[in-house]
Amino acid sequence: MKASTFFSKEQQVDILLAIREAENSTSGEIRVHLETSCPEDVLDRAAWIFKKLGMHKTEQRNGVLFYLAVNDRKFAILGDAGINSKVPEGFWDEISSMLREHFREGKFTEGLCKGIILAGDQLKAHFPFMTNDRNELTDEISFDNVEGD
Repeated sequence: MKASTFFSKEQQVDILLAIREAENSTSGEIRVHLETSCPEDVLDRAAWIFKKLGMHKTEQRNGVLFYLAVNDRKFAILGDAGINSKVPEGFWDEISSMLREHFREGKFTEGLCKGIILAGDQLKAHFPFMTNDRNELTDEISFDNVEGD
C-alpha cells in the first residue's frame, strides 16, 4: 500500500480537521507525515522528516510530528524542544500506547485524531494562542518524499 492512499479522502479530511481543532487555541504546530516504508529506525527517520519539514524552525520550538510508516506498521511522535520541556514525563509514551491500541484494532484515523487532540491539549496549556500568532506550518498531511529527500 502507498502512503498517499492509506487514508481515504474523507479520513484525510478528518485528520486535517483534528489538526485544526488542536491548533485552534495554541501557537503550537502539529504535522502528520506518512511514508510507505521505513527500513531504518523509526525515531531516526521521524527526526530526519521533522527537520526536512522545517518543524524545528517554529518560533517557540513547539512543533509536534506524528510519523507513520504504513507498510512497516511503525510510528513515532516527536515534539520539539519547547514542548518537550513542558509536557509531563511519559506524556508521549501515553499517546503512543493509545495509538498502538487503536492501530491494533485497525482504527488508524480515530487513534491518530485522538492523539492529535491530546497533543493539542498540552500545546494549549503551555503555548496559548496569542493575538499575533500565525500558522507557521501547513496543516496538510505530507507523504513519502519531502523536499531534499
